Amino acid sequence: MQTLLIASEESHIVLRLVNGGSQTLDFIKDFVVRIGDVICRKPNFDLVDQRISEHNGVLPCALQAMIETVGDQCQLRTKNWFSRRKGCNNERESQPVFNVLDALLKDSLERLKTMRECISWGHMGSSFCSLEANYTQHVTIIRTLCLEGKLGAAIWLKNKMIHNDLVPDIITHNYIVNALCKAGELKKADWLVSEMLYWGPSPTCATYNTLMKGYCLVDNVDRALDLFSTMGNRGVLPNRVTCNVLVHALCKKGLLEDAVKLLEEILVDNCFDKERSNLITSTILMDGYFKSGDTMQALVLWNDMIRRGSQMDVTAYNVVIHGSCLSQDVTVAYQYLSEMLKSGFLPDVFTYNTLISALCKEGKTDEACYIHSVMSRLGVFPDQISYKMLITGLCVQGDVMKASEFLLSMLESSIVPEPVIWNAIIDGYGRTGDTKKALSIRDQMVKFGVLPNIFTYNILIHAHIKGGKIAEAYSLKKEMILNGLFPDLVTYNLLVGAACGIGDIRSALQLHDEILRRGYNPDIITYTELIKGYSLKGKLMEAEKLFAIVQRSGIPVDHVPFLILMKKYCKWRDLDRAFDLYQVWCERDK
Repeated sequence: MQTLLIASEESHIVLRLVNGGSQTLDFIKDFVVRIGDVICRKPNFDLVDQRISEHNGVLPCALQAMIETVGDQCQLRTKNWFSRRKGCNNERESQPVFNVLDALLKDSLERLKTMRECISWGHMGSSFCSLEANYTQHVTIIRTLCLEGKLGAAIWLKNKMIHNDLVPDIITHNYIVNALCKAGELKKADWLVSEMLYWGPSPTCATYNTLMKGYCLVDNVDRALDLFSTMGNRGVLPNRVTCNVLVHALCKKGLLEDAVKLLEEILVDNCFDKERSNLITSTILMDGYFKSGDTMQALVLWNDMIRRGSQMDVTAYNVVIHGSCLSQDVTVAYQYLSEMLKSGFLPDVFTYNTLISALCKEGKTDEACYIHSVMSRLGVFPDQISYKMLITGLCVQGDVMKASEFLLSMLESSIVPEPVIWNAIIDGYGRTGDTKKALSIRDQMVKFGVLPNIFTYNILIHAHIKGGKIAEAYSLKKEMILNGLFPDLVTYNLLVGAACGIGDIRSALQLHDEILRRGYNPDIITYTELIKGYSLKGKLMEAEKLFAIVQRSGIPVDHVPFLILMKKYCKWRDLDRAFDLYQVWCERDK
């Protein structure tokens, strides 16, 4: 700041000298002496150092030396000039005075320019020191945004980094590609990969695998195969993940022969171990046969592997155990589990989850709980999937208390349940009519940071309607709107059915109008409830008109509206109309 004040004072004095032509040369000489005193005065660079240090850290020693050198040189040159000019006559000083003013002004400006450049170098030095920290911070933010699904912000920050000549690394780009694929933005993901080919970093095998998986998930296997060809042209070698993605996609489409050819091509071109390659090929094909329902062919392939003396692994046993469970033959699955243990392979969490899922589907929840306890004793920790299948199975069987015990076990193991697990237990209590306990589980869910979703509220609304608490059900609808959740068609159908059940046709029709305002299309369940409401109120004419509208609208009609009207006709002893409606029903099914 002092340096800037010096410059300002010099400029001010010079302007006054230039514009004050009426002043005497003696007076000008006095001003020149003042200029010399100002210029020759050595600036307080300690103050400059202190100001710079406050903003940018310690000023480099080289920069301090440069500033002091500039000041000393200027001071020496000015003093030398004044010593040479001593004793000159006033009459001869006119032109030299202006010459020295010009020289001093140039020296002053040059000195300020040099100091400004030095200070800017100090700023650049501190910026470069924090460059790496900013890069790491931005990359971390981009990855976090991708995991949270905030793609717009992630891409904006990536573009901002590139604008500042900071190119995110390949892992960060892969995060963005993966997030785009999960969001179904495959064109944008494809464009990003093309941008990487042009600007860098170059896509890796993981990049292509992610994009190929995205296309396979939307059943665009042709585009995935094109990307596989692009990999080869770019010199990127496929790995086992590439094999799994493409072969699984081909098997899912029933193209098992194409899957075999492609897999053999990949394995041969990449010089994998022959025995290992055969095991990978057979395992993937066996999994494809099981999932396509061809259990016999899968078992033939398994027996061929054993006859050839192939060295099995945990993945191969998991495939055959999972295939047996898909065939609803848990006994055979146990046999393969026994063979797996005899071969020296320990089951992993996938093995146990497969068995727990199959047992819960068969209603054998006690046996599933035993498998859960065995895996815990053997050091295989249950995951979200393990608990989800077990808790859901117990709730379906009506054993909500035991399901709650497993929920508590999850929380004690520091595993925060997913919303679907909380919803299963809330639904379990709702089915038993214990709406108070269902609401307490909802409150506990919120305390653990898991927000209720539309399914949570629909379960609670259904439970209250089932218990005859219609007013509470409407209150839950208002609550979900206040929490930023909009009712869906299921919510409205529940409330329409409740209104019609108590004969409140007016409220039911208001809900029907609200459905249309929300942009939903009423389905057969909506109209069936309205027809049921009209029938209960004895308004058969309105029920018949509504039913005729439904038939003309093209909405798929099931048997329920026919049964409601025929039952009402029979109750009123109008058997002819009931028989006519029955004939319409039979003609419709032909």
